[in-house]
Amino acid sequence: MESHDAPNRRAFLSNGLVLAGALAVPSAVAGAVTGRRLSSSDLRPVTPAPLPTRMPALAPVPAQPAMPRVVRPELLRRAMASLDRHGSRVKRDRMAVVDFTNGSSQPRFHFVDLASGATTSLLVSHGSGSDPAHSGYLRRFSNDFGSNASSEGAFATADYYVGKHGRSQRLIGLDPTNDNAMPRAIVIHGAWYANKSMLATHGVLGRSQGCFAVGENELEQVFARMGPQRMIYAAKV
Repeated sequence: MESHDAPNRRAFLSNGLVLAGALAVPSAVAGAVTGRRLSSSDLRPVTPAPLPTRMPALAPVPAQPAMPRVVRPELLRRAMASLDRHGSRVKRDRMAVVDFTNGSSQPRFHFVDLASGATTSLLVSHGSGSDPAHSGYLRRFSNDFGSNASSEGAFATADYYVGKHGRSQRLIGLDPTNDNAMPRAIVIHGAWYANKSMLATHGVLGRSQGCFAVGENELEQVFARMGPQRMIYAAKV
């Protein structure tokens, strides 16, 4: 004998099956809510919004000069500040930085390409007045006549000439610490005592009279890398 609430139970089970089916198929729920049959257009995939035909232009990022890793950071910072101060008197494509903190047995004449950051380093002598004991290390700078010492600061390369050291290049002192460079005849030249072979026999290079003396076989390379109107910055940090 069927109970009094059997029709209600059957209706409940029937509605539950319909609801379960609707939850399983979301589009069926939408059709049931709207009271219409689903068509093929309801089942089409949603088309994404079209991209803009022209992307907004980005502001160009200014190129930064590559900084070399060979030159110690504090010395490079001072050299770049000096280049900014004397920029109207020298070209800004390349320069040389002389690190007189290092001894003469180490390559300390650094040629820097300011566009690429590439660096080439060579040996260079300092003045006898800067190292009286010939220890290989610069002890003091001087701008005085007759001191035979190296001078600190920024130099501008000038013209070439042939003198007592053969082919040489004159230098103009740009700072109060080296403004006697031209009358003192502080120049770049080649010398036998600046050859690398000196290290094998003496452990240090010979001393100049304040000039930047390089190895005899490296002079042409120095001239080619520097040329006229470029800055040499010499310091001890």
